[in-house]
Amino acid sequence: MPMKLTAIAIDDEPKALDVVRLHAEKVPFLELKACFTDAFEAIPYLQKHPVDLLFIDIKMPDISGIDFVKCLHKVPMVVFTTAYSEYAVQGFELDALDYLLKPFSLARFTKTCNKALSNKQMQGNQIQDFIFVKTGYEEEKIQLADILYIEAEGNYLSVVTPLRKLMCRLTMTEMLQLLPSAQFVRLHRSYIIAIAKIEKMTRQGVWISGKEIPIGASFEDQMEVIREKLKGV
Repeated sequence: MPMKLTAIAIDDEPKALDVVRLHAEKVPFLELKACFTDAFEAIPYLQKHPVDLLFIDIKMPDISGIDFVKCLHKVPMVVFTTAYSEYAVQGFELDALDYLLKPFSLARFTKTCNKALSNKQMQGNQIQDFIFVKTGYEEEKIQLADILYIEAEGNYLSVVTPLRKLMCRLTMTEMLQLLPSAQFVRLHRSYIIAIAKIEKMTRQGVWISGKEIPIGASFEDQMEVIREKLKGV
């Protein structure tokens, strides 16, 4: 069976949601499950019905799209839709999959959906005990059991193991989609950690291989997730 993408859309302008609906109907692998003009109504929906993709406006009256994404416990692939180009940098700092500037065409919308589908296929095809990451023109195999943590360094990610540091050009979101969520968690905008490699925990961060990794303000709730998962390690 061909792979499908599930999605919801959030925008305080009903006409903007109509555009997303019309475009979505023409993308055969995309299932737009729901649309919301009130972002807060989308939160319980996402808790009960996780989706692959979130289309969300940035400038909304009660909460911005950027703040909404920061509030989510489990973040799907995010596409920001907005008429204001000045928000693009903030959007990509959250590792958004894409940024659609209104009014966007069906072709541009479809390109974004194809990118999301490729990401999902990459995640579905991963082998549980190792991943392949691109390093320049090559792809290198990394055993998941060897990974201590992953650190963002400019436009690159540094995958740190006990024996080496491997640089690859991926976003944090793309890397999280490769890694099994039972073993890895994002603790900071610049760090993903291997839960089993934690040596000690404090209020400020965790220690792995002698290095203190800070807890980002937007990721403080992840400590409870880590404690729960450590029970099964």
